[in-house]
Amino acid sequence: MRLRPMRLRVLVWHVHGSWMTSFVHGGHDYLMPTQADGSGGRCGRDWPPSAIEVPVEELPGTDVDVVVLQRIEEFELTAELLGRVPGRDVPAIFVEHNTPKGAVPDSMHPCADRPDIHLVHVTHFNDLMWDSGKAPVTVIEHGIVDPGYRYTGELPRAAVVVNEPVRRWRTTGTDLLPALARGAPLDVFGMKLGELGDALGVGPDLVRPVGDLPPERLHEQLARRRAYLHPIRWTSLGLSLLEAMHLGMPVVALASTEAIRAVPAEAGVLSTRVEDLAEALRTLCNEPAMARQLGKCAREYALEHFSLARFLRRWDDLLWQVAGRDGRPATGRQPCE
Repeated sequence: MRLRPMRLRVLVWHVHGSWMTSFVHGGHDYLMPTQADGSGGRCGRDWPPSAIEVPVEELPGTDVDVVVLQRIEEFELTAELLGRVPGRDVPAIFVEHNTPKGAVPDSMHPCADRPDIHLVHVTHFNDLMWDSGKAPVTVIEHGIVDPGYRYTGELPRAAVVVNEPVRRWRTTGTDLLPALARGAPLDVFGMKLGELGDALGVGPDLVRPVGDLPPERLHEQLARRRAYLHPIRWTSLGLSLLEAMHLGMPVVALASTEAIRAVPAEAGVLSTRVEDLAEALRTLCNEPAMARQLGKCAREYALEHFSLARFLRRWDDLLWQVAGRDGRPATGRQPCE
């Protein structure tokens, strides 16, 4: 019997920082293309040594077992830099991080009908909404590095994490924030918050932009707030929501996309009615003992369903399979957890 090597060499670009942080904690070598000006690669992230920066000029002679793609343009980029066509010359996986746009019920995924590319959806909702055609499909749900239980809830305010809330507006539920702030004042964390107050027409007493904090400080500050608010209308499941649950925060969320599956009833309140969510925030701010109990349930659920170990185990199985090292064909819809 032929034994498989201990590690695979996985070519992957840094696209989504939080997802990549989890991915590179696996047991393989993760080759990250780096430009001559220093861009690309690890982008200064504190990742394990197995996340290896490879200058783009060295890629043509680099041994690669499998390519993990996250953007359509990476098909051409891989062929150009590696000198091998994904799916034909080197085994390839495409990770779909996003919900479809446009005519959603009929949205055909760009990788549909490509049996040579294994398509991975990060949520069951994405899998449901994308038409993946004949592409082999697997759902691998998120897993995150556990920041630990840090909840204090000392501030009777709610935390929101969203990047570019003005540009993304209705997608991220930014327009709902003034109404939700009637239940509890909101502190917003994320990138490009400078115009948020003017766009909403409310002051910092209701919606206060805090800024983009490094992960350690963000976790510390989130955990001081009484609850976590997830007002997202239409996007894939945000990892900040799962981080908040790991921290031990109770959740108030729009009952849309994957939030329905990710947040059980014992961990918070989900509704499509904005007034219900505002009332839930008000109740949690007035009843800290209830908030703490819901938060403990949120953490327990997150540790069971979105653990780093579970995430890496499923990715390890798929990487070996697609690389053709475990004897199984890399085609067909694979079992989902």
